[in-house]
Amino acid sequence: MSEQGSLRSTLHQRGMRMTPQRQLVLDAVRELGHATPEQVCRRVQGTASTVNITTIYRALDLLEELGLVRHTHLGHGAPTYSAEAHEHVHLACHRCGTIDEVPTELLDDLTRQLLAQHGFALDPTHLALSGLCRNCRDAAPED
Repeated sequence: MSEQGSLRSTLHQRGMRMTPQRQLVLDAVRELGHATPEQVCRRVQGTASTVNITTIYRALDLLEELGLVRHTHLGHGAPTYSAEAHEHVHLACHRCGTIDEVPTELLDDLTRQLLAQHGFALDPTHLALSGLCRNCRDAAPED
């Protein structure tokens, strides 16, 4: 079954219907990689100019509930959405805005320590760390 057919079937099982707007939102997220709702809206409006930001947010919420997209907060501001499995941690440079990805396994020790000491189960796939990327750090004057 195609991805579009799978989405249609999942929606139908929940008593909902597939709308062109929902498909456009999902397509935009897949095309953009990591995208804010505003970026998704601009992409969708390139095809369907009457779709507004409220429709985008509703569609993103539904698609996330269905497990087709996932959001991450990469710093201050709007979350970013992705259709990828998100088996990585985001590294967000707060100077240039570059987003890099590293394997979640880098946080295994911290994950175990948080669970053992605090009973807290970290979800590293939904995490962004803020700092300076290599380029910005190398370009920074020595203190």
